[in-house]
Amino acid sequence: MTAPNATYDSIFTTTLENRSKKMADNITKNNALLSRLSAKNKIRTVDGGSKILEELEYGQGDMVWYSGFDTISYTGPELFSAAEYALKLCATPVAISGEDMLKNSGSARMIDLFEKRIHNAEKTMSNKIAEALYSDGTGSSGKEIGGLKLLIADAPISGTVGGINRATSGNEFWRNQANVISAEANALTSSTILGKMNDMYLKCSRGTDKPDLIVTDDYLYDMYEAALQPMQRFTDPKLADAGFRTLRYKGADVIFDGGQGGSCPSKHMYFINTNYLYLRPHKDRNFKVIGGERLAINSDAIYKIIGWAGNLTMSNAKLQGVLVDYIAPAVN
Repeated sequence: MTAPNATYDSIFTTTLENRSKKMADNITKNNALLSRLSAKNKIRTVDGGSKILEELEYGQGDMVWYSGFDTISYTGPELFSAAEYALKLCATPVAISGEDMLKNSGSARMIDLFEKRIHNAEKTMSNKIAEALYSDGTGSSGKEIGGLKLLIADAPISGTVGGINRATSGNEFWRNQANVISAEANALTSSTILGKMNDMYLKCSRGTDKPDLIVTDDYLYDMYEAALQPMQRFTDPKLADAGFRTLRYKGADVIFDGGQGGSCPSKHMYFINTNYLYLRPHKDRNFKVIGGERLAINSDAIYKIIGWAGNLTMSNAKLQGVLVDYIAPAVN
């Protein structure tokens, strides 16, 4: 590179690195699910390895009632296993043409230009990752992260999650709760939605272990809101102050993630226990700049790549659930 380009590249690199340090936090704050995971310290980095492991406690140990000299036996039951999640990668390039560098020469103007481009890249990654949080992991030929459509599936008795086949006998512990309304006559209304929510909430509860976050689209959110009496409409101040539209249900926050830019699947309501849900980014690729200096080979431009690697993981499926209202079949 020529001397002027090297100078610009140095400013570009410094600006990007300074901004990228805040990028992970900003992206977390842009999504209600990630905001909750962050607040509960459920965003845990991965040091390395080809797989992300989540230990599963699925069995119970031995206990016997006895008297006198009865034998107290130990059978050595299997109590633990592990789910394996693939490391998924994504990247967003940020490029500056030589013409733009000439038009914005001067350190202050150049930094301003770089910051605008980086801010755009940040919004792009934020929106794409928010969308991927609801994916089934098949997007981009299976390169996308596995989101709620995979972990908390509409059909939890089939498919493989974390390397565990849910269809296999003995793996019932790895199936989430699901209620998919398949008949139009049974479609939810403001008069029936609370009963269905009550049923799903109870299925996802175990003692004091209960869903703490319910995420839904605009259709079911409006239906739930219509079912509430005015005196029952209260919000979680932390999430409300963060800009999320929220109601409450039995202590769980009900979050709207629909409308323009919303990513929640149509007519879906997820009952999430975030104690068992994690975002696992790689420590060396958590919205960081990949590689060093880059110069476009066949054009007058310099560019950088912001990268992320990791996955959304789960360690307990039976305490997660999804309620799906009737969806009319597509007409050809």
